[in-house]
Amino acid sequence: MATINWGIIGCGDVTEVKSGPAFNKVPNSKLVAVMRRDEEKVKDYAKRHSVGKWYTDAYQLINDPEINAIYVATPPLQHEEYTLAALKAGKPVYVEKPMTIDTASAKRMADAAKGNKVSVAHYRRAQPLFIKLKELLESGIIGEIRFVDIKFLQAPLSAQDLALPKVQWRIDPLVAGGGLFHDLAPHQLDLMLYFFGKIKDASGLSANQAHIYNADDIVSGNIVFENGVLFQGLWCFSVPEEEVVDSCKFIGSKGKISVSIFGEPEIHVIKNGKTSKITFQKLEHVQQPMIEKVVQYFLDKGENPSSADEGVEVMRLLDVFTGVK
Repeated sequence: MATINWGIIGCGDVTEVKSGPAFNKVPNSKLVAVMRRDEEKVKDYAKRHSVGKWYTDAYQLINDPEINAIYVATPPLQHEEYTLAALKAGKPVYVEKPMTIDTASAKRMADAAKGNKVSVAHYRRAQPLFIKLKELLESGIIGEIRFVDIKFLQAPLSAQDLALPKVQWRIDPLVAGGGLFHDLAPHQLDLMLYFFGKIKDASGLSANQAHIYNADDIVSGNIVFENGVLFQGLWCFSVPEEEVVDSCKFIGSKGKISVSIFGEPEIHVIKNGKTSKITFQKLEHVQQPMIEKVVQYFLDKGENPSSADEGVEVMRLLDVFTGVK
C-alpha cells in the first residue's frame, strides 16, 4: 500500500472535528467512504466533508475493494463486531476508545489482532504536550516519581444534556460499558500506562450516588506500577460547580509537575518554590498526531502507537475500578 484509503464506520460527533478531517490532512492518507445507518445524516456528512462514498451498511463499507483500512467510531457496543469483521476482510483497524464494553470483549479483539494490525484511539499519547510530559518525567527534573494524583470532578448533567442522543449512549452501560467514567477515564489511564509501563496491582471502588443515569458516577482507583510508582484517582460527576476540577499531579522526590488532561495545553513544573510553565498550541484536530502515527504503522513505516494489548489493559483498569468481575 502506498496510501491508506480509509472507511469510517460511525460518522458521529467525534468524527466531525476531532478525527474525521485529519484523515485527509496527514501524508499518505485519504478518507474514501463513511457509513452511518441514518441515510440522511450520512449523506449530509459525506457532502459537508467532501467524501466520495457513503453507506448505511457497515459490511458494504468493509468489503469495498477501494478501502484498505477501517476506522471504527461507533458506540463501544459495536466495536468488537466491526473490528473482527474488518480484520477478517484483511483490513487493519483504528478503533475508538474505550476499546469496547469490557475486558473480555477487548481480549477477543486483541486475540484477533495477532497477525493483523489494530490501533486504539488513545490519541493523547501522540500529542506534543504528553510526549514532552513523558520526557520530563523520565529526565529526572523532579527526581524519582513517588506518586500520581488525578482528580476529575464535574457537575451533574443537566436535563438538556440528558436529552441529547450523543450523551444518552455514553451513559448507557449496555452500549458504552459504563457512564462518563468509561467515556473519559481511558484517556487518563492510558497515559499512566504510557508513562509508567506495567502494572503490579490495581484496586478501586465505585457507586451511583446521584442516580441521574444507570451507571456509577463516582469512582476511585489505585495502581501500583512495577517500577514502584503509585497512582490514585478520583472521578465524580455530581459535584457543585465550585468543586469542578481537572487535575493531574506528578509528585517526585525533588518537585512536582501539574497538568490538566482535558483543559488548557500547558505543563507546570514546580521546584524549589518556583514554577515554570510550558505552553502548547491547541490542536485543530486532536487526533491528527495519532492518525499520522497509525498511518505510518499501517504502511510498515513505524511501530504501533497504541496496541490492542494496551487497550485491554485500559479496559481491565476500568473493570477493576468499577468492580466488574
